[in-house]
Amino acid sequence: MNLSIIILAAGLGKRMQSNMPKVLHQLAEKPLVRHVVDAISPLEYDKLHIIYGHKGELVRESLSDVKINWAEQKQQLGTGHAVMQAMPAIPDDHLVLILCGDIPLIQTETLATLCSQANENNLSMLTVQLDNPQGYGRIIRDENGQIQKIVEEKDTNSEQKQIKEVNAGIYAIPAVHLRRWLQTIDNNNSQGEYYLTDIIALAKQDKIAIQTTQAHNNYEVMGINDRIQLANLERYYQLQQANNLMLAGVSLADPNRLDVRGTIQAGRDISIDINVILAGTVILGNRVQIGANTIIRNTQIDDDVEILSNCVIENVIIGKQCRIGPFARLRPDTILSEQVHIGNFVELKKSIVAQGSKINHLSYIGDTEVGKAVNIGAGTITCNYDGANKYKTVIEDNAFIGSDTQLVAPVTVGKGSTIGAGSTITKNTLSNELTLSRSSQKTIIGWQRPTKKS
Repeated sequence: MNLSIIILAAGLGKRMQSNMPKVLHQLAEKPLVRHVVDAISPLEYDKLHIIYGHKGELVRESLSDVKINWAEQKQQLGTGHAVMQAMPAIPDDHLVLILCGDIPLIQTETLATLCSQANENNLSMLTVQLDNPQGYGRIIRDENGQIQKIVEEKDTNSEQKQIKEVNAGIYAIPAVHLRRWLQTIDNNNSQGEYYLTDIIALAKQDKIAIQTTQAHNNYEVMGINDRIQLANLERYYQLQQANNLMLAGVSLADPNRLDVRGTIQAGRDISIDINVILAGTVILGNRVQIGANTIIRNTQIDDDVEILSNCVIENVIIGKQCRIGPFARLRPDTILSEQVHIGNFVELKKSIVAQGSKINHLSYIGDTEVGKAVNIGAGTITCNYDGANKYKTVIEDNAFIGSDTQLVAPVTVGKGSTIGAGSTITKNTLSNELTLSRSSQKTIIGWQRPTKKS
C-alpha cells in the first residue's frame, strides 16, 4: 500500500506556559516536530500532511524547507477531529501513519515495523509498558489478550487506572477504514472531544484485526507536556549521544556534562573535558583535545588539534596541530592552516591564517589574511570598520607585529616587515623593513597629579 503520513501539531500546550506552539519547543536545539519529520524522512511515503492550529504560521515557517500538505484545525476539538482535517487529501487505497508532533524521539525502525504490520485487513498501533502510566490512555484487552478498546486517562475507572500498558498515540491504519470510523466517532466523553482512540473499538466491531508493536523503551514514545518532561527527555537524549561517542572511541571526562546539538563525526582517541557543547555539524579528527566549557558549532577540526578551556568556535576550519585558547573566540569564516597558535582572549573573524603563525594574546583580527610564520603581538587590532564599510588587512609571510599595534584597513604589511610596538599603521609597509609610528617620549617636570576636592 502507498503510505500517507499525518503529524498532529495543532496543540496549544497549555502546561508549557508559553506563547510558542508546543511542537516548536526545542530538544537539542531542534524543534520537537522537526525530530519527528527527520524520523519519517527515510520512509518511502507518498505525502506528508501536518495538522496545524495555534500560531500555525510559526509551525509552517519552521518547516518551510519540507514539502508538506498543511491542514488547519481551526478549533481544538480533539485528536480525531485533527486527523479529519487531512483525510480529504488522502486516497482510500493508502495506509495512513499517524504521529504526534510532540513525541520527538520516535525511531525510524519502529515506524517501519509498525507500517509493515498493517494492511487492508488490519491496523497496527504502538504501545508501551509504563511503571507510572498516569496521563496516558490505557490499553484494554480481553481474556485472550486481544485489544478491545483504549480508555483515555480522564475516563478510566479505578481498575483501569492500574493497567500499565498504554497507548503511544502512533498508528498505521488503512485510509478506507479510518475515513469510515472518523465519521462515526462522537464527543460523548469528559473532555467533549473527538478521540482518535475511539476507532480501536470500532475496528473491533468491524472485525478488523489490531496488531501492536512495542516501543524499544519508554523514552522513544514519551510525549512532551511541560518543561519538566522536556528537560528530562533532553538529559536522556544527551546521555545517548555521549554513549554513542564513547562507543566510537571518544573519551569523555563526564558523559553527563556533554551536550550534542547536531551531528558529530569523530575520529579516534579524542578527549573531551566537561561542559562542552557541540552543535550543528562538527567534524573532529584524530587525537583532538577539547578543554572544559568550550562551545563548538559547525566546525571542522583536523588531527592533533588542542583546544584549551573556555573557547567559543563557530563556522571555522582548523588545520592539523593547531593550538587554540584558553578563552579564544573564533567567529564565522575563519580558516586556520596547520600549526597555528591562537591564544588567550584572542578574537578572529572572517580571517585566513597560514601555517605556523601565532596570535597569542589579547588581539582582534578581522577581515584579514595572515601569511606564514607571522607573529602578532599582544593587544594588536585590525581596524576593519570605518562606521559604514569594512575593509581588508593583509599581513604577509614572516611579518612581526609588535604589541599594541593598530592596523587601519585597507592596509598591507609587507613580507618580513617588523612593526614597532604601539604603532598605528595606516599605509602599506615595505618588506623586510622596520615601520613604527610614535611621538617622542618626554617628561614634564613639576607636574602635579590631581587630588580630590574636600
